[in-house]
Amino acid sequence: MGSLNSYVLKRRMRKWWKYLVVLIFLLAVYFGGFLHISGNISTAPPSDLSRNTMKEVFALQRQIKLLKSVLKQYSIPEKEYSDVLLPVIYVITPTYTRPQQKAELTRLKSVFLHVPALHWIVVEDAPKKSQLVSNFLESSGLTYTHLHQSTPQEWKLKDSDPKWRKPRGVLQRNAGIRWLRSKFAHDASPRGVVYFADDDNTYSVELFHEMRDTHKVSVWPVALVGGVLVERPLVESNGQVSSWLAGWKADRPFAMDMAGFAVNLSLLLNKSGVEFSIDAPIGFQESVFLEKIITREELEPKADLCTKVYVWHTRTEQPDLKQEIRLNKVGKHTDEGIEL
Repeated sequence: MGSLNSYVLKRRMRKWWKYLVVLIFLLAVYFGGFLHISGNISTAPPSDLSRNTMKEVFALQRQIKLLKSVLKQYSIPEKEYSDVLLPVIYVITPTYTRPQQKAELTRLKSVFLHVPALHWIVVEDAPKKSQLVSNFLESSGLTYTHLHQSTPQEWKLKDSDPKWRKPRGVLQRNAGIRWLRSKFAHDASPRGVVYFADDDNTYSVELFHEMRDTHKVSVWPVALVGGVLVERPLVESNGQVSSWLAGWKADRPFAMDMAGFAVNLSLLLNKSGVEFSIDAPIGFQESVFLEKIITREELEPKADLCTKVYVWHTRTEQPDLKQEIRLNKVGKHTDEGIEL
């Protein structure tokens, strides 16, 4: 039996010796190179440049790992993150100075960082750009454009006014649209999608995956708005929007919230002069805008034929700052030297 095993072993050695030689050679080259690099590392002190490079590499590795987990969690095709020709989603967000402003913007940023090919257009309701928003966007890691556009004082809400009393964000959204018209003034057929995302809403990553292929105007449900749990388009078996399920004036031409639709960039820019109207009747901002560019029959229902919710009209509670006001009167400021 021993001689048989020896014979079999010799046959196998003759058969595989070439592969063993190649393997040994590769291992020698690898470990030789490794030892050479190790020797260089041990003899040469690392520079600040090499340290920074390694930090960037590790940071990128963490981001790749995080992105892959997000792709898996939300069932988003990985090719969407690697397609250099992916249509850009231009998100226009009006914002204004208030204690919770940075908190609101941070919530949006945390979602947008997971969305590929997204350009965030942030428009401040102010006579000039604030340092807080400038610093925030600069460190956000996002592709962005920072604009400002003041609302006349007579059109601004007072603290005691209900949210619906006067239109909000109208001039700021229009400033974002005008920026897009300027950017693509010499582009006959720009590719992209425009979405109006207020800074007091909550958005899911899936929403942006849904709107990516908008041909004209895509629509979906919005939760916690208009006095109901969900305000949504009703879709027929043929895939067309037939009407609206809404708690307030369901007979509006487009009975939905600003967060409930996205517009194809080329379509919007080809409709010369289309903007939001500050004179639109209360609750009809969306209808007045959309009537200029599309009909109900042309709408593209998303979110599984408008049966899933990917955006919530949450709004952050107004903070109680009575104690801060009391301290301010005696010269104390809890935010002194701190950016909220």
